[in-house]
This record gives sequence, structure tokens and C-alpha cells, in this order.
Amino acid sequence: MNIPNLLTLARIVFIPLLVVLFYLPFAWSTLLAAALFGLAAVTDWLDGYLARRWDQSTPFGAFLDPVADKLMVAVALALLIERYEAIWLTLPALVIIGREIVISALREWMAEMGKRGQVAVSWIGKVKTTLQMIALLMLLAFTPGTLLALLGVVILYVAALLTLWSMFLYLKAAWPHLSSSMR
Repeated sequence: MNIPNLLTLARIVFIPLLVVLFYLPFAWSTLLAAALFGLAAVTDWLDGYLARRWDQSTPFGAFLDPVADKLMVAVALALLIERYEAIWLTLPALVIIGREIVISALREWMAEMGKRGQVAVSWIGKVKTTLQMIALLMLLAFTPGTLLALLGVVILYVAALLTLWSMFLYLKAAWPHLSSSMR
């Protein structure tokens, strides 16, 4: 067990804490939930940086890091779907969650074929993730209807569009392998 892996595990531990903080009956609880989400977003970047810098990449970390990221994002989106109770927030949330499931399955399938490098994370995926984290942080921190919450929704839509674009690129890269296996 190394520090990057411990940071990844910490993100998983943060998930139930995020839910508890979000539902506490105090005015400051959502700000604290947003702060915890922000800390999780920083550890997502930090664990990868440290693993590369210290040459501590492990198969366990490579497996668990995207799982922790997707779980944290999906839980935050689920909390926000409930908070907003609006189709205009539910739609981008479902696009993001659905894409994560599709791409995770695609990466697993490609890995079984020995072609995981064909669906490696792209710069669009990194920008998408950054925008998702910023949007979710804003939506968790600020009350619905405020200007900053509205800005968070706009950023979430941009992230959802990048989500679809990156999914298209991943599927395009994998299509030759997918189509040949269907024959």
C-alpha cells in the first residue's frame, strides 16, 4: 500500500461522508459537503500525479482510481438530482452517469482483448472531468436559483457535451474491434 493508493481509498471513504454531510440539517452542511467533494477532486489529481512522479503506479491503483472517481461523481449527481428535482439538471446528470457506465464496460472489454491502449484517457476526457468537478462543487455549495448555482448548471451542460464527444471518440477508436467481434 502506497500513498497514491491510500488517497484513492480515501476518496471511497469520503462517499458516505459526503452523503451524511449533504443531509445534515444545518445551513452550513452543504458547504461542508462541497468542501469534502473538492478535497476528493484534489486527491483524484494528486494520487495520479504522485504515482507517476514517485513511480508508484500499481495495477490495484490503476483499477481503483477510476472506480473511486466514477462513484464520487455518480453519488454527487444523485444528490443533486434530488435537490433540484428538475429535468434540466437530471438530463446532463444521466448523460454523464450513462457515459461512465458505457466507457467503463468498453475499457474492460478492450482490456480483455489486449487493446486497452485504444481507449486510453484523452485530453477531452481530462477537460470533461475538470469541468464536472467544478460544476459539481458549485452545485453542491450554492443554493439552487443563485447565480453561482446557475453557472454550475451551465458548466455541467458543457461537461455533458464533452462527455458525449469523448464517448463518441472512444467508441470510434474501439469500433474496428467491436465490429469484428460481432461477426
